Amino acid sequence: MSGQQYHQNMVHFLKKEITFADAGTTVTVGTLPANSVVLRGGVAVTVAFDGDTTNTLDIGTVADPNGFATVLALGTIGNIVADEMATSDDALVTVATAVTAAVVSTASAAAGTAYIWVEYVPLGN
Repeated sequence: MSGQQYHQNMVHFLKKEITFADAGTTVTVGTLPANSVVLRGGVAVTVAFDGDTTNTLDIGTVADPNGFATVLALGTIGNIVADEMATSDDALVTVATAVTAAVVSTASAAAGTAYIWVEYVPLGN
C-alpha cells in the first residue's frame, strides 16, 4: 500500500494488521512517499500475543530494520509507542521508502492481533 498525499495540511499514516500467524516474518507496513517526514508510530495490540517467551516487534526500513522501534512488547494489550522515533536518522525520507516490521512470537503462539501505525507528513515534491 502506498501512502496517500491529500491536498490539505494533515498528518497521514500507514497501518498494517498483524497476527500471531505472522511470527517469524517481516511484513511490509506500506510505502512512505518521497519527501516525507516521519513523526510517530507504534503498535496497538488488541489481543495479546501468547508465544512462550518472546513476543516482540521491530519497525523500520529495509536499510534500517529497527530504525523506528526495537523489541516493542506484543504480549500486553495497549498502544505501544515506537521507542526510536525521537532519534531516528530515518525521519526524513527523500525517496519512496517501504516501512517494514519484524514480528517475533516464539513456540506455540495461538493468539495475538495488533495494528502497526506510522504517522508522516508529505513535504511535497
